[in-house]
Amino acid sequence: MAATCDVCGKGPGFGHNISHSNRRTKRRWNPNIQRVRALVGEAGVTPKRLNVCTSCLKAGKVKR
Repeated sequence: MAATCDVCGKGPGFGHNISHSNRRTKRRWNPNIQRVRALVGEAGVTPKRLNVCTSCLKAGKVKR
C-alpha cells in the first residue's frame, strides 16, 4: 500500500537516523494511513475504500 493520503496527498517525509556516534543512515517517516470506507461522489452516497491519514479523519474531511 502506498503511504499517501487520498484526501490531502500527504506522503512520507525523508531524513536520517542519527546514532550516538553521529553516523547517519537513511530513514522515512510515514503518515498514519488508515483504510477507510468513505462516502464519495457529488451526492456523497457512493461508499468507496480510501487511504486517509488520521489528521484528515480527525479534521472531519472525510464523510464515513
